[in-house]
Amino acid sequence: MGFIREAGDYVILMFETFKRPDKGRVFRRQLLIDFHAMGVDSIGIVVFISLFVGGIIAMQMAYNIDNPLVPLYLVGYTTKQMMILEISPTIMSLILAGKVGSSIASEIGTMRVTEQIDALKVMGINPANYLILPKITAAMLFFPVLVIFSIAVGLGGGLLAVIITGSVTPTDFIDGLQAWWAPYDISYALIKTTVFAFIIASVSGYKGYTVSGGSVEVGRASTKAVVASSILIIVFDLILTQMLLT
Repeated sequence: MGFIREAGDYVILMFETFKRPDKGRVFRRQLLIDFHAMGVDSIGIVVFISLFVGGIIAMQMAYNIDNPLVPLYLVGYTTKQMMILEISPTIMSLILAGKVGSSIASEIGTMRVTEQIDALKVMGINPANYLILPKITAAMLFFPVLVIFSIAVGLGGGLLAVIITGSVTPTDFIDGLQAWWAPYDISYALIKTTVFAFIIASVSGYKGYTVSGGSVEVGRASTKAVVASSILIIVFDLILTQMLLT
């Protein structure tokens, strides 16, 4: 019953969140702030992780292909497919759930326990719309950009790894990147990322918005937001894969 009640509270909060903003200028200003806080500040960690993950995938594939009948360009092809279909959209979203999700939950949760949200209500402002909607919008618009960065950097990391180790020639690796190119794979990755972005921002916003107590409860809400977002990302990854790739 607790889960059903919490799901109902989440849906009600989302209805409040997606009402038309009272002042478009205020919404746009907050949106730009959230673009920087959630997107620009996450570029570094996304690039760093993608670079090394792409290199690790390429090296593992190269070292495990010991059959001379298997063409070496499959190293590049496999690296490309893994980065586009799963690593960049899903793994990066899980990482962003930890970084961005905890930040959203703690920020809004702190405003709740310090009664700033109550003050917004007294001023006639819809707190859910004012606080959560810009974050959801920023996440859904900027996270796909981060995933494109991740794919590009990951493939570059794979190429760099095979050049350094000499396990595969750069020509074979690039041939694999170009083989069986399917533009729909990129669309699939971006659709997944947009859904995951909504999950991260909305669930974290809900956990922060409904916190009660003090600073200890804010910390717990941040942890719950990351856990819940991560579980939902994995579940919806399975659902979206079944819907979009079969």
